[in-house]
Amino acid sequence: MPPADAVDALLARVAAEYDALPPKLASVARYVERHRGSLMVDRVTEVAERCGVQPSAVVRFAQRFGFSGFTELQAVFREQWTQRTTPQASYQQRIRRLVAEKRGSLTPGAVAREFVAASVSGLNELARDFDDAAFEMAVSLLERAQHIYVVGVRRSYPVAAYITYALQHIDKRVQLIDGTGGMVMEQVRSIGNQDAIVAISFTPYGKETLACVRHAHRRGAKAIVLTDSRMSPLARVADTLLVVPEGSAFAFRSLTNTLCLGQALFVALAYRLESRIEETRDRGDYDD
Repeated sequence: MPPADAVDALLARVAAEYDALPPKLASVARYVERHRGSLMVDRVTEVAERCGVQPSAVVRFAQRFGFSGFTELQAVFREQWTQRTTPQASYQQRIRRLVAEKRGSLTPGAVAREFVAASVSGLNELARDFDDAAFEMAVSLLERAQHIYVVGVRRSYPVAAYITYALQHIDKRVQLIDGTGGMVMEQVRSIGNQDAIVAISFTPYGKETLACVRHAHRRGAKAIVLTDSRMSPLARVADTLLVVPEGSAFAFRSLTNTLCLGQALFVALAYRLESRIEETRDRGDYDD
């Protein structure tokens, strides 16, 4: 099994067993899923400290998933990184070192370059790990939906607003669940089994968004979820899951990847709908 497939298979297994993990091992699971890029150089004590557990819990996590210990688990991620390292990632590391070394003389230009580097790195990661099948499913679900609801709160709200704006340019009924007047659930109350909901949410995950997706699931609607982890609570009720890695700078996470994916989702849907119309016209011309 190629290293990249080994990591993906491991993370898929972790996600599948996540709900059954003890709390301490679940904390390690979240760290492993979100920090695959740094796991190859992290010491077991560092992972334990960041997860709020003892090093023995990190070792138990590795053993639960078939490894002799943390070092063997780490080797899988190190091999994947070796195969996938890009010049952009190295550039980002150089920028971050530069900022750390010259914190006292940080210029606006240096700040801008840090954000650009983080966005470039994130886009490369998105392209590298892009899930064509999940994206294809998302487009198909939106194509079949009679009514599309879109929800995202706080940091995710700009993405939800953009997706709603874009979808209003095609022949679909679209509603942004914005919670005006505190009426989040009222806005999604009438969703049905012929509809779909697009939900965008990242750690620590908006409770309003989760409530909407769960309600939609109970009503038989299809859920397209854009989130940062396969272990997100929204993943458990998603019909298709689009995992979106985002770069960060100065502890501010970017929205570059999520906006890119949202725009691509709209264009892919619009293209498919227009193609269907053209096919219908062609068949009509032939019949005449």
